[in-house]
Amino acid sequence: MDSSRVPLLAPDRGPAQAAVPVPHRWNAVVWVLCGLVPPALAVADTPAGTKYPTFVLLSVMTCAYAAVAMFPGRELLRPTAYLALLAAGVGAVSYAMGSGAALFIVSLPHFWIYASGPGSALALSGAAAALTAAGTVTGGDPGTELLGGNVLFTLAGYAAGSTVGLLVHRITEQGEARTRRLSDELADTQQALVEAHRRQGAADERERMAREIHDTLAQGFASIIVLAEAARAGLPSEPARSAQQLTSIEQTARENLAEARALVGATSPPGGGIQGPVAGTLRRALDRFTEDTGVTVDAELAEVDCDQQTRIALLRCTQESLANVRKHAAASAVAVVLDQSAYGIDLEITDDGDGFDVDAARGFGLDGMRKRLAELGGELTVTSSPGDGTRVLAQLPGPRAEEERA
Repeated sequence: MDSSRVPLLAPDRGPAQAAVPVPHRWNAVVWVLCGLVPPALAVADTPAGTKYPTFVLLSVMTCAYAAVAMFPGRELLRPTAYLALLAAGVGAVSYAMGSGAALFIVSLPHFWIYASGPGSALALSGAAAALTAAGTVTGGDPGTELLGGNVLFTLAGYAAGSTVGLLVHRITEQGEARTRRLSDELADTQQALVEAHRRQGAADERERMAREIHDTLAQGFASIIVLAEAARAGLPSEPARSAQQLTSIEQTARENLAEARALVGATSPPGGGIQGPVAGTLRRALDRFTEDTGVTVDAELAEVDCDQQTRIALLRCTQESLANVRKHAAASAVAVVLDQSAYGIDLEITDDGDGFDVDAARGFGLDGMRKRLAELGGELTVTSSPGDGTRVLAQLPGPRAEEERA
């Protein structure tokens, strides 16, 4: 689109915008008070041959301006036709009164507001200046000088108005170019942000799936492997124990299958089948752990009030801690305490196993527990050292802590 065809100061004359911009309202007020009213007052006491034609001309120009300015988008009168009429009207008033420089000067902004571009504004305002000067010379008293005061004032006003109009047009053009550039940069930035959010969302989803697989399927398969090895080793000497372990393998495999279907089908979040009080859910997990490993578990599980996501987090933390005890700790006893206060829920799991160096530990399980708790506003604290056992403390906020944080 050629920028020279864009009106310099023109409002959007689309159907959706019928309101007159505030600067244009002030221009209309100035034009009426300083452009139309003075000629009307000046001819009020003149003969009818001067007075009435001047009144008619001023009325026609007023109605034409109202058709363009007060009803944008309705095409009651095209802006170019209005400007041609305005130029002719200013010249006719100058002829009728013998002067019209003031009316021309006050009317100059109209040419830059409603013209289709700077070239059109210069041409139409130049025609108005020429008609004003010609009307002043031909309609004035006999002997009016060709370059009298009114004519010089008209030409000077045209020169000054053209200079200011071109300057404003240049500034406006630069502003529009800068606006377009900034809009393009904003669109590119928004697209890049959308793409970054998409990539981040995909990464977050992959991490969530990896955590769920680690906490469910991977732990289940690890348990199946340990139980299968124990069952095979105990078949000759402890067939009853091996049968019990095979039953545990079957149960764990069924649970893994259900978790896999939930992950693949996304019918419900993994662990979504957890029902009943969380204490009972944890109790069943501890009983399975004792049954599979023979390690004694001392549990103090209070009934806590929490939502499903918190219950899943508590269960996963318990399962991961017990899996670590089974794989690494070589513990003979485990203690589990679940408690709730007004400020939160605490889950503490301790063992008397080998312990480890927490700072040197690099495991997906601990990081997964930390992130899972952090998503719910909680935190994980692991205390251990080689030979001194391990203490895992999972803390989740309660109703009062949520209210204070809010």
